[in-house]
Amino acid sequence: MNKNELLERLTEDILAYVMHGTFPERELARSIKPEQLDERFEEYELLLDLHFILQDDVVEFVRVLPEHLRSIRTETRTTSRTRRGTVDGRINWGATLKKRYAEHPRDSSIFVCDNRSENYDIPENLVLKQLISVIHRTIRESEEYLRGDYDWVSETWRGNEDLIDELQRIIERNVHVRRIREPDAYEPTERMLTTAADSRHEVYRNAASLLRARRRLFRGEADEIRRLLEETAIAPDDEDTLFELFVLFRFVATLEVLRESQPQFQTIATDRQEVARFEGEKEIVLYHDNSARDRNLSFVAVPDEEEEHSRSDKVQLVAQEIASDYFGKDYQNQTGRPDVIVLEIISEADDEHEYLITEVKNSTNEDTIRRGIKETLEYLAFLRVNEEFVFGRDDGDVFGSGWNGILVTQDLDDETPSLDEQSDREIAVLQASELEEDLETILREVV
Repeated sequence: MNKNELLERLTEDILAYVMHGTFPERELARSIKPEQLDERFEEYELLLDLHFILQDDVVEFVRVLPEHLRSIRTETRTTSRTRRGTVDGRINWGATLKKRYAEHPRDSSIFVCDNRSENYDIPENLVLKQLISVIHRTIRESEEYLRGDYDWVSETWRGNEDLIDELQRIIERNVHVRRIREPDAYEPTERMLTTAADSRHEVYRNAASLLRARRRLFRGEADEIRRLLEETAIAPDDEDTLFELFVLFRFVATLEVLRESQPQFQTIATDRQEVARFEGEKEIVLYHDNSARDRNLSFVAVPDEEEEHSRSDKVQLVAQEIASDYFGKDYQNQTGRPDVIVLEIISEADDEHEYLITEVKNSTNEDTIRRGIKETLEYLAFLRVNEEFVFGRDDGDVFGSGWNGILVTQDLDDETPSLDEQSDREIAVLQASELEEDLETILREVV
């Protein structure tokens, strides 16, 4: 599965699940944000705004903003007031005589005075103020990162600290910006955006264009979602996390088909990786990223003394056998331990638990896949609940039934064994293109 295919599928998944409110936005944000960002950026909207301000068009808008503010538009507003015995402004004699005749006969001390003032609260300026506010608020939340040396910042705000300071001065001191009121919650309206987009002034046209692009991003339009993933402003450069997210969505979609129902999705909190839960006689819980610590699941590779050698030896031996069968070669053993997807199946009738452990390797490299095979076996061999091993306590089968472990890899050019041909092995190795069809077969065995 090449990058374009991966982006296309992920865009479809995000539109189908996240934008329709059936998959937690927080889980998506947590998956695609750079690791350096703190937990604030697991709020989906804040992460989208960070992506928004990292765009070159937004940085360029801020760069030329001081020059444009010198020619900001205003409208002249005339206010008429009735005064007695004094004059405040230009006398409107027509209105004065009418007022005297209708309400104050023979009172020559009555004057209607006109006062002219500049009105800053025109549609174009409200559009401009909203855009400036969005950029300023997001910069304030992420300033430490924008000024830091992070790869995902690219060449946008890095090295442009003067722009951050300049924007702060504009917000605090620029008399024109300060005189524009803060837009209401429903503003700017589409009519205001249209007025700004049709303006003769470039700054208003650009502001309208950028705000509309932001709205498309927040609405989750397909082109904007793909751009969000493709430009990697907030997505990982190596695509590993995106591939893992693709696999996670395949689990959700396949389980929906099998259970003929939608799951309950959970908001991800610190140290809680539950993503989805399917109710029924057999409850199914899907976890993402490390183990389900809140359910006392762990992968502690420190077995009991009497089992230490047997389990470790079996991991090494079986990993070597499976890799040799899969690639038709002999290998030396390796170690490793990245993140996993965990499926827990709970039978209420007899209080039995079944588990499916899935390791994901966004690679076609043989050594990486061999390492993934070994890691998947380690997860199974050392999977514990309440500090007790799940598999092999009674029958010695430390890897489960053969349906308890999956390794998902990128598509390989060489011919490899099908799922049926791997039926006698301790785990199954699936390529991305096989996942759609074969995952259902595996899930039917464990669910």
